[in-house]
Amino acid sequence: MNRLEDLVHELEGSLHSFITPLSTNEVIKVVHSIENIGNIRLYLSQANSFIICLLAQNPKDQDAASLRGKIAQKESRFEKELSKVKKILTYTKEDVWESLLETEKLQEYRFNLKEWRENADRNLSEEEQNLISDLMVDGYHAWGHFYNDLISSIIVTIHINGKEENLSVGQAINLRSHPNEEVRKEAHYVLESIWKEKEELFSKILNHIAGFRIQVNNKRGIKSVIEDPLKKNRMKEETLNTMWTVVSKYKQPFSNYLKRKAEMIGASSMKAYNFWAPVTNSKQEITFVEAASLITEHFSQFGSELEGFVKQAFNEGWIEAEDRPNKSAIPFCAGFPLTGESRVFMTFSGTFLNVLTLVHELGHAFHNHAMKSVKGLNKRYPLSIAETASTFSEMIIFDGAMKKANSKEEKLFILDEKLKRSVMNFMNIHSRFLFEQRFYKERNEGIVSAHRLNQLMEESINEAYAGSLEQPSIYSWVWTPHYYITQSPFYNFPYTFGYLFALGIYAKAKEKGKDFEKDYLALLRDSGSMTVEDLVMKHLGEDISSEEFWEKGMELCVKDAEEFLKLTSS
Repeated sequence: MNRLEDLVHELEGSLHSFITPLSTNEVIKVVHSIENIGNIRLYLSQANSFIICLLAQNPKDQDAASLRGKIAQKESRFEKELSKVKKILTYTKEDVWESLLETEKLQEYRFNLKEWRENADRNLSEEEQNLISDLMVDGYHAWGHFYNDLISSIIVTIHINGKEENLSVGQAINLRSHPNEEVRKEAHYVLESIWKEKEELFSKILNHIAGFRIQVNNKRGIKSVIEDPLKKNRMKEETLNTMWTVVSKYKQPFSNYLKRKAEMIGASSMKAYNFWAPVTNSKQEITFVEAASLITEHFSQFGSELEGFVKQAFNEGWIEAEDRPNKSAIPFCAGFPLTGESRVFMTFSGTFLNVLTLVHELGHAFHNHAMKSVKGLNKRYPLSIAETASTFSEMIIFDGAMKKANSKEEKLFILDEKLKRSVMNFMNIHSRFLFEQRFYKERNEGIVSAHRLNQLMEESINEAYAGSLEQPSIYSWVWTPHYYITQSPFYNFPYTFGYLFALGIYAKAKEKGKDFEKDYLALLRDSGSMTVEDLVMKHLGEDISSEEFWEKGMELCVKDAEEFLKLTSS
C-alpha cells in the first residue's frame, strides 16, 4: 500500500511537467512515464489479487473489504493520470509520433502505445474523465463487489443420502454432476427458488451496472456496447461474426448428442439438471491428491516447463480447493506479478468435473508464468487469449485420459465430458452472448424488469440450444457471474474463441510433440502486445476472419459427437 502510494504520487508529480512531445529528444521523458505506469499496474494487480483471495476464502472479511476500498481509491487516482498521459500523446504530431515509436527505447511498447493513442477518450474533457473515474469506485465497481458478496452469503439446504446439508452456492452447483438424479434435481430447483425469491434484487444490480456503462459509453461517443469489449479483446467485429456464423452452422451434431444422452438417462429430451450427469458408472470419485498426481503426469507429457510449474503450484500450496461452506462460489486464478506466482481458488468435491476446473485455472496460472519476463506494460493480454491457455490445459488432460481408457465405458465417460465443453462453448456461451445483446438493446430504452430478463434468457437459451434443452434455468442471468463483471461486458465470446483457438494450437502441439512447448510459450508472451488476428497469423499462419479457420476446430468437436453416437448406438 505504501509503495503504491509513492508510485502514484510520483506519477501525479511528474505529469505536472509532462507536455506533448515535440521531438525524439523527449523520448526519455516518455519512457520514464510509461515504465512508471507499467510498474503501478503490477502493484495494483498484486494488491487486488491478494484482496480477492482474502474475500474468496471468507466473504465476510471486513478488513479485506476495507482494503479493497482503499486500493480502489488509489486505482481511481492512477486511472485519471493514465487518461492524461493518453490524451497528451494523442496531440503529438504524426511525424514526431512515428519517430518516437521507432526509437530503440520505445520499440517494444509500440503496439500498446499505438493502442493508447487510438483509443484515447478524445470526446471527454479532463474534468469529465476525473468525474467518471471517481464515480466508478462507488457507483459502478461497487455494484460488482456487492453482487459477489451477496451470492457468496447465500446458504441452501439440500438432502443428500437422506441427510440435510447446508451448502454454499458453489457447493450446490457442484451437485449438478452428482450420480443421483434426485439430488441433481433438488439442487437445481432449490437454487431456482432462491433466484426467484431474490430476482428483484439481482435485476437492480444488473440494471445499475448496465445503466452506468451505457451512460459512460454515450459520453465517450461509443455507439454500440460491443465496441468496447472488441477493443479490449483486440479483435475485429468481422472475426467475431465469422466465429458465431460457423458455430450456428454446426448445432445439429450437438443437439443429437444431447438427445442421445437424454435417452440413456431414460428421457425423451435433455433436462437442464441432467446435462452434467455422469453418463456411465465409471469411477467418479477422485481425491485432491490423486487429481494432483494425474495432472502432473499428463502435463509432463507436454513439456518440462509446464510440468515443473504445476509441481510448484501443488507443492507450495498455491491452490485453495477445500470443500466447505462460507466461501465464494466462483472459481478463479489470481496472478501475483511482483512475486511471479499465482493462486487458484475453487471448491473440490471429488469429481472429474472438479479436476477439469482445477486444470482450467492452472492453465491461466501457466499463462501468468509465461509472462514473467515480459515488461509491465505488455503483460496485459485480452480475455479471448486468457481463455486459450486454460482450454489448452483441459485438452492435455482429455487426451491423456482418452489414451489411458481401457473400456468402452471409460471412453464414453471422457467423450461425454469433452462434449459438455463443446455444448457449453457452442450453445451455452452463445446463449449468454445473445442474452447480453438483447438485454443491452432494451436497457438503452430504460430499466428491464426481472420478468423481462427471464423472458430474454429463455428466448436466448432456446435459440442457442436449437430447442434441445428442456426446463433450462431462466435465472441463468442471476447466477452467471460474468454478467456482473464491471471491467467488461460480453465476458462470454472469449470462451468460445479460446476454446476453438486452443483446439487449433493443440493440433499443432500433437504434430510437434515436446518441441512445441517453446513455440507455445512464445505465443503466450506475445499475447499482450498484438491483435488476435496478428497473433494467430504470426504463430499459426492462419486467417481467423475466415470460416475455414474456425471450421478446423469445429470439425474436431463434431467428430467427438459422432464417436459418442457410434459408441452408444446399441
